[in-house]
Amino acid sequence: MKIGKIIFYWLPPILWAGLIFSLSGVPNLNSGLEAFWDVFLRKLAHATEFGIPVLFLFRAFRGYNFSFWKSLIFSFFLAVAFAFSDEFHQLFVIDRQGKLFDVLIDSLGILLINFLIVFWNFSSLNLGDYFKRGKK
Repeated sequence: MKIGKIIFYWLPPILWAGLIFSLSGVPNLNSGLEAFWDVFLRKLAHATEFGIPVLFLFRAFRGYNFSFWKSLIFSFFLAVAFAFSDEFHQLFVIDRQGKLFDVLIDSLGILLINFLIVFWNFSSLNLGDYFKRGKK
């Protein structure tokens, strides 16, 4: 296995996981906005920050010739597992709370990206071979 291939496919999800982990360690990420907008934007950020790794993970699995569906399923479960671990991590951070509700929000973002990947794969959109690698 070539180190360049490992870096090319696995560095993006690892770096993104590191970014999420570091942000989770920051006490009190209050935006300063009024309560509704603060909560709304934070939940939207949760869904987005956990949806993005699905793309990175899916790309990595496809780069190793996993089938489309296997890549999608593995990406989904790995991202959800990381969402759980992120909330667990927040239990140990001052002024942060680990919440199952946040895992649900994260999972909705993950699921949305999974649906978009399926849509892109079966639509007429031309995204090159990004989703076409490996076996069907």
